[in-house]
Amino acid sequence: MKDKRILYVASELMPYLPETEVSSMAFESPKMVNGKGGQTRIFMPRFGNINERRHQLHEVIRLSGMNLVVNDFDMPLIIKVASIPKERMQVYFIDNEEYFKRKATVIDKDGKLFQDNDERAIFFAKGVIETVKKLNWSPDIIHVHGWMAALLPLYLKNYYSNEPLFKETKIITSVYGNGFEGALNNDIKKKVLFDEIAEEKLSLLDDANFDNLIKLSVENSDAVIMGTPNVSSEIEKFIDAKKVPTLEYKYPEEFSSAYEDFYLNEVLS
Repeated sequence: MKDKRILYVASELMPYLPETEVSSMAFESPKMVNGKGGQTRIFMPRFGNINERRHQLHEVIRLSGMNLVVNDFDMPLIIKVASIPKERMQVYFIDNEEYFKRKATVIDKDGKLFQDNDERAIFFAKGVIETVKKLNWSPDIIHVHGWMAALLPLYLKNYYSNEPLFKETKIITSVYGNGFEGALNNDIKKKVLFDEIAEEKLSLLDDANFDNLIKLSVENSDAVIMGTPNVSSEIEKFIDAKKVPTLEYKYPEEFSSAYEDFYLNEVLS
């Protein structure tokens, strides 16, 4: 992995949010790459229930300040960073007062999905890409973890298709079984269409449930990793039909060499 550049984009990440399959692998994967001489950048949303003082988040003024357009509204982008103790890994947080200040992640006190989760996902995808452009850091691989990051492959392959920084970049989606009930806002397709992404690319957003968001991420990826053994049969069939390099689920104690081999010999070869 020496000198390979891997960008990790995750819905959740230890130690900033509780341990789940997603947050655990989004932490362990870059840790492995760092240990093998690779370079990593990690991005996640700055959810309001992340304790900024405890984790020593601070704003990066030189990266903040731009506005991202979401559904014809200008939304200010704030970038914060923190370092994971003892791991020499820096994490970038995509922040915006309206989208991420509330003291919760994706559901309200009644267990219902926030109505603007669709806009938050659009903002997150565009915010990551715009920040990486500002960093002028060209990744060999972008590895996506979790449904909040599922729109990033779509935007990179369409909205940012002519961006030279990502010309050689390969995208991997890790697929997990822990989803959500219901669907995102019915207007999500209209909001993505505002960014002039072709409508034929967006049929999966007619019903933006968990399975369809993951399918959309897979549809726009170059490779897939099964991040959990309990993936729905519907997603499994979709992945099989896609016919891209796919790494079957690996237990935590065996993932390291399997991921390294997959990165180097299946995705980048």
